Amino acid sequence: MTDSAVDLPPAGATAPDLVAASHEERIEARQARHAPWPAALHPLLVEALHARGVERPYSHQADAVERALAGRDVVVVTPTASGKSLCYILPVLDAWLRDPEARSLWLFPTKALAQDQLAALGDIAAHLPPGLRAATFDGDTPPGVRRAVRQAGHIVVTNPEMLHTGVLPHHTGWVRLFQQLRFVVVDELHSYRGVFGSHLANVLRRLRRLCHFYGSDPVVIACSATIANPRQLAERLLERPVDCVDESGAPRAERRLWFWNPPLVDGAMGVRRSATLEARRLTTELVRRRLQTLVFARSRGAVEVLLTYLQRLHPPPAPGRPGPVRGYRSGYLPLERRAIEAGLRDGSVRAVVSTNALELGIDVGRLDAAILLGYPGSVASTWQQLGRAGRRETTSLGVLIATDSPLDQFMVRHPKYLLDTPPESGLIDPDNLLVLGGHVQAAAFELAFAEGERFGTADVGTLLDCLAEDGLLHRSAGRYLWSADAFPAEAISLRTACAGNVVIIDTSTMPDGPGQGPHGQWAGSAGGRPGSHGRVVGEVDQFAAPVLVHDDAVYIHQGAQYHVERLDWEEKRAYIHPITVDYYTVAETRTSVAVLEIDGGPEGGDCRRCHGEVRISRLAAIYKKIRFLTHETIGAGPITVPEQDLHTSAAWLAFDPLALVGLDRAEVETGLTGLGAALHQAACLLCMCDPRDLGRHAELRGAKLPPAIGVPVAPLRPSAVTEPVEQVAGWRPVGERLDAPAAGWPTVYLYDSVPGGVGFAEHLFAEHRALLGAAVELVDGCDCRAGCPSCVGPPAASVDARRSTRALIDIALG
Repeated sequence: MTDSAVDLPPAGATAPDLVAASHEERIEARQARHAPWPAALHPLLVEALHARGVERPYSHQADAVERALAGRDVVVVTPTASGKSLCYILPVLDAWLRDPEARSLWLFPTKALAQDQLAALGDIAAHLPPGLRAATFDGDTPPGVRRAVRQAGHIVVTNPEMLHTGVLPHHTGWVRLFQQLRFVVVDELHSYRGVFGSHLANVLRRLRRLCHFYGSDPVVIACSATIANPRQLAERLLERPVDCVDESGAPRAERRLWFWNPPLVDGAMGVRRSATLEARRLTTELVRRRLQTLVFARSRGAVEVLLTYLQRLHPPPAPGRPGPVRGYRSGYLPLERRAIEAGLRDGSVRAVVSTNALELGIDVGRLDAAILLGYPGSVASTWQQLGRAGRRETTSLGVLIATDSPLDQFMVRHPKYLLDTPPESGLIDPDNLLVLGGHVQAAAFELAFAEGERFGTADVGTLLDCLAEDGLLHRSAGRYLWSADAFPAEAISLRTACAGNVVIIDTSTMPDGPGQGPHGQWAGSAGGRPGSHGRVVGEVDQFAAPVLVHDDAVYIHQGAQYHVERLDWEEKRAYIHPITVDYYTVAETRTSVAVLEIDGGPEGGDCRRCHGEVRISRLAAIYKKIRFLTHETIGAGPITVPEQDLHTSAAWLAFDPLALVGLDRAEVETGLTGLGAALHQAACLLCMCDPRDLGRHAELRGAKLPPAIGVPVAPLRPSAVTEPVEQVAGWRPVGERLDAPAAGWPTVYLYDSVPGGVGFAEHLFAEHRALLGAAVELVDGCDCRAGCPSCVGPPAASVDARRSTRALIDIALG
């Protein structure tokens, strides 16, 4: 990309547009720092690298390889496109050259990344003596190839799910691998956070347990994008000390960053021009200038809406042929994704609209620009996505287009926060009982537990006894033996808290054509393989299904629209057929909270702080039809799916109504909603997590709490009004002030979005002052008059939402 291409604004931009998008940062280029090859590295490898034009390694590559060759576990933490793959390829090949029986296991979070890195291995192996056998082992591997990989594969390239269900439970067929395992590679370590990371930690516990049984102790090499706690995360995953290499020696091209805030269309209400339309405008201009562009959207729905806009402006060259603008997200079939990746590399695809599925280090060639449609939710993800452009040695452009969410507005108003704040920490909880229990069962299936044996660092004696009482284990001669007929690993989903996805089937490809309405007869709706009587378009997890593929929804896939005829909740199938309409659908959900147990608190006086276990009940209630371009609501309807319960951990603030004198009911309700919005955005900054990792709920009537345990907690300050002259009818408690928040106290909840939680709520409870301080900065820093979507949510008709929210924050701060 030339400097002029970066400097030019989109064609037709006006002065107000440029003011709205005026903030630009330049990140200067950096020269490479090299080091000599480690003396212990096999000379044939040095010759092979010289043949490929690699004379010297970057300093971080030499450091990591030297540590791995010395038998030390290591995590490599350097930016995108810094050559991290050599840090594990070289030690693995060194081991094979010295011992042809040596084995290695490579783990990648996605199949695409596994294929990509296998190709990189092949480039080096082509310059080495023949005989190396490396292959992927995943769900697409043919049975004949699987047998060959088990029997003679030197390098097994797989993913956590396949290790979990396809290797560990069948370890007797992998004896040579476990006996000769020298290295385990864990790539994209930063992606193993939350539930996924907690599951992987338990999968690695099972792996190490079997390695110990077969007499091996492999070295682990992990690679990660820049995060705040790489060593801590690696050591939490591996449960042993890990060396950290985090000083990159790779060169970096100049990068220019635009912080793009769409212009206001209503200053009083704080309403801005649609970020999606701004992304369409900018992407169209970049494609016109022949700049290959990758657009990251926050959700699958946002990908398809923006893709629809762009494909209308850049249609395919002929019917049935792919056009220059493509979509990329989970739910697309593997062949579609591989074709899109190839199109980016060969230049036939000029722009891609993607979820974070392309955030990982898949080689998609040289890209000129990366556009982020909304803040991705974490500093690490932001830099990962921006880093997909400029992966070679030319200037690149990165653009953050803000939506009207408070977090987005905070980022564009405070760009130094993104530039100066360290990336987030990776938090996992391997001992979460909902995660741990399933893996203990899987481990017992694989190998009997001895009495007193720990599972990694976890004491599981009580859990084993419970499983024995339930008949899943049989205790005999000091050992716990698996005694059930079930195959426990299959019941565990590593990515989500629930097992099973909803398969999406195109009924227009069925022999009898589309179904006869939402209650008609359905070809293939029962029995047989899902999709055996119709083309499988994609799939969606069951938590998202009520929102995306409910009855009468418009489901968008690769820019094509489909009408959802029926969601069969029992069979986990959604039946669709193609349509062409000028609207899309958006579902709305209702949430209620029940407190099950208080683990921390109550603390405070006028505002009581607690954290503990809760049950979140969520129901997708209605959907709206939203017209393209104008975004007006043109219709609505009910959603009929079962209510879903989530047992998790939460932190909450409950306000004593005696402290709310001076605010009427409408002001309290508006203030609670605004406080929930502000706290949620501030919590994402404090925990440095994706907004989807945390949920929020505000209710005028607090849930009924169990009795508090412990001595009374003194108020932080005397109540401002000791003898109230006004009260809000309906929720003032009768009698004396209670030590625990009483039923009826207005309450705001922040909760972990995964079963059992991963520690966010407890962290927020401990850091409540910092949380409230960040909320103050968010609210006070907004330019609106009475509240807007950028600070406390849409303004109320007759209430100053900013003032009401700020009043509640002041009470909470005491």
